[in-house]
Amino acid sequence: MKKQSPIAKKILVSLLICLPVFTLLFWERNSPVEAKTEDIYKNLETFSSVLSLLEKNYVEEIDANKVIEGAIKGMLTSLDPHSSYMKPDDFQELKIETKGSFSGIGIEITMKDGVLTVVSPIEGTPAFEKGVLSGDKILKIDGESTQDMTLMEAVKRLRGPQGTEVTISIFREGLTELKDITMIRNVIPLISVTSKMLEPGYGYIRIRSFQANTTKEFKDALTAQQKDSPLSGLVIDMRNNPGGLLDQAVKISDIFIDQGMIVSTKGRLKEQNMEFKAHDNGEKYTFPIIALVNEGSASASEIVAGALQDHKRALILGAQTFGKGSVQTIIPMDNGAGLRLTTARYYTPNDRSIQATGITPDIVVPTELPEQLEGDKVKKKINFLREKDLKHHIKNGNEEKSEGEEEKQEAVPQPEENSGVTPDEPKKPEDIASDNQLNQALILLKGLAVFGRLDIAR
Repeated sequence: MKKQSPIAKKILVSLLICLPVFTLLFWERNSPVEAKTEDIYKNLETFSSVLSLLEKNYVEEIDANKVIEGAIKGMLTSLDPHSSYMKPDDFQELKIETKGSFSGIGIEITMKDGVLTVVSPIEGTPAFEKGVLSGDKILKIDGESTQDMTLMEAVKRLRGPQGTEVTISIFREGLTELKDITMIRNVIPLISVTSKMLEPGYGYIRIRSFQANTTKEFKDALTAQQKDSPLSGLVIDMRNNPGGLLDQAVKISDIFIDQGMIVSTKGRLKEQNMEFKAHDNGEKYTFPIIALVNEGSASASEIVAGALQDHKRALILGAQTFGKGSVQTIIPMDNGAGLRLTTARYYTPNDRSIQATGITPDIVVPTELPEQLEGDKVKKKINFLREKDLKHHIKNGNEEKSEGEEEKQEAVPQPEENSGVTPDEPKKPEDIASDNQLNQALILLKGLAVFGRLDIAR
């Protein structure tokens, strides 16, 4: 092997010290493991050689630590869209985000084919009010290209002190040039639950995201709606809900499910296999429930929808959900950084994997957006971003059956592509007059109430 720099040699030695442990653990398997270990040694030597060549020959002096950090990031992004390496300051940002206390513009973002892309705007935030949509590609932030930005770097640039401006340049289907959207950063709403009465007897509770106080806020709203008289029906709106804390999704489901599985996780290691079950909390809610979902419903909101659907406790109405059914474990590193690693998949009570498929509503009602005319032509239909569209997304767990085993499923109608077009201002979900999904839910709840009063026994 060629002579290497001290830094490259130190890295190689450190990595090789760990490898004999791996070899000893699987020594009895002989040739397959030996061959695999030999390949790893060779690849590590190649990495060390490349680093040494960079240090000696690159046109400018390199920062070896920065190069190694970039290699680690590349290694993780080659696995799936949600695994990532977080530098110490990025790790701190994640902790802040978990608490739900930060100022910014209010969007959930991801990387699609290397392009920074909006998953969904958060209702009531500057991005929502300015008409940012799911599927918008953010090509610039304050005039700087996002091409080489990581997700965490983009998040840091989009966040900032309350009252300050940030401009994003987006590309959207139907547009012929970039569209600049300037927003004033604001505190992202900490209240995760809003509620109202649609009509006497028919309640509406919207879960924007699953934060630490979501279950308490939900129970308070439910109690308030039943203060004067029992509910005849309830709409739980989880549209454009990007997810949040798993324990809150389980607790929300537990309110309406008395026993059985709520959600389970399955990974490669035994400790990653977990089950979350319902408990009989003594409260019985017998009114019918309709849960609204759409293309922006992801992760924790899909867990709730799947649990209510499988237990036949609610009808799911709306559009096919995002399909983010993987579990990320945050592993703190010694240097203050964090490793966000995909370790398992979510499964509904009926053992359905959510990953890359999402939840198919019992009643498919396509998401409609107001028509926007450009001359005499209506702009193209918008294709919403989903997990299955992301590069390197992991497979659905139900596809990984043992050889010869077939999964038996009933044919389920798939929703059509969104029949609406790109709007300048999205309508608010609570506006029942212009919200086709909410309107259909209320009509259906009324029908169920009438049907329940019919004497159909013969």
